[in-house]
Amino acid sequence: MRAPHYHINVFWSDDDGLWIAGVPDLKYCSSHGETPEAAIANIQDAIEGWLETAREVGIDIPEPQYRAAAA
Repeated sequence: MRAPHYHINVFWSDDDGLWIAGVPDLKYCSSHGETPEAAIANIQDAIEGWLETAREVGIDIPEPQYRAAAA
């Protein structure tokens, strides 16, 4: 089974002093890192964990919905 490709938002948090990565389609799925690249690498692990947990407890896995506007 191929994992869906979810949109990832990456932004700087002054409060945390870190880059934050979040997945709008997966409620509460976020991570952080000292660089944008680290935040993205960490969110990949968070997505895998989110999906694995959802499968284990029987939560529906949402289809990717969030899309950037077409150019």
